[in-house]
Order: sequence, then C-alpha cells, then structure tokens
Amino acid sequence: MTDIAQNLSVHTQDNQPSGLLSLQTVAMPADTNWSGDVFGGWLVSQMDLAGAVYARLHSKGRVVTVSIDKVVFHAPVKVGSILACYTKMLRIGNTSMQMLIEVWEIHDDKLDARKMTDGIFTYVAIDADGVKRKVPPLSE
Repeated sequence: MTDIAQNLSVHTQDNQPSGLLSLQTVAMPADTNWSGDVFGGWLVSQMDLAGAVYARLHSKGRVVTVSIDKVVFHAPVKVGSILACYTKMLRIGNTSMQMLIEVWEIHDDKLDARKMTDGIFTYVAIDADGVKRKVPPLSE
C-alpha cells in the first residue's frame, strides 16, 4: 500500500481528475483557519465523506473509515472555492475498499481545474451490528 501512497501524483494525467465525481461543495468562511485559508481538517472531512459515499454505494450498505494514509495538501484553499472530490478504487479486499481521493478546485468558467489535495482512504463494510461483511468485487 505504501508504494501507491508515495506516488499519488502519478495517478493524475494531463491535469485531469482521477476517478468518479463523488462530492462537490463550496468552501465557506466558517471553514477557515486562523490565517484565512480553509482548515485542512475540514478538507479531509470532505474527502472522507466523498470516499464513504463511493464505498457505501459499491458495498451496498454501511461502511466505516479505518485508515487515512498520506494526505498531501498541494495548495491552500480559499473561501468561495468550488471543490470537487473524485474517488478512484485502488484495491478491494474481502471486507475492505482502498481508494485514492483527490480534491480539485473548479473555476467558474470550468476551463481550468487545479488539484488541491489527495490521499489514500480505506473503508470497511459492516452490517447493522457493526460486524464486517463481504464486499462485492469491482465490476470490469
């Protein structure tokens, strides 16, 4: 797993997002840190939401986050930025799903986008009692 985490930027070619659009949001003033930039923790929470949406839809049920590996912040995010979270499945185990999550800043004219953050997130599928359950394979 660490070989993928060490080379996150290789997953993006031609300055385009990798994977599926799973969440879009706008950075608001309440999401800023002491210097006026969007707080990194808020950005990670948006990534986690995007990953959980994809993991839940793929596994057809409840999921929990079990690890977040090597989140890289490429540039500060400003208030008012339109952010798009893209998810790309990297590995599927018996009960787990590992994915690359990228956050891109989308400009109003949609002609230019910039990758702001990326990271590797792992989710585990669970049943109503919190017990791990099988995950279906990725359909080709």
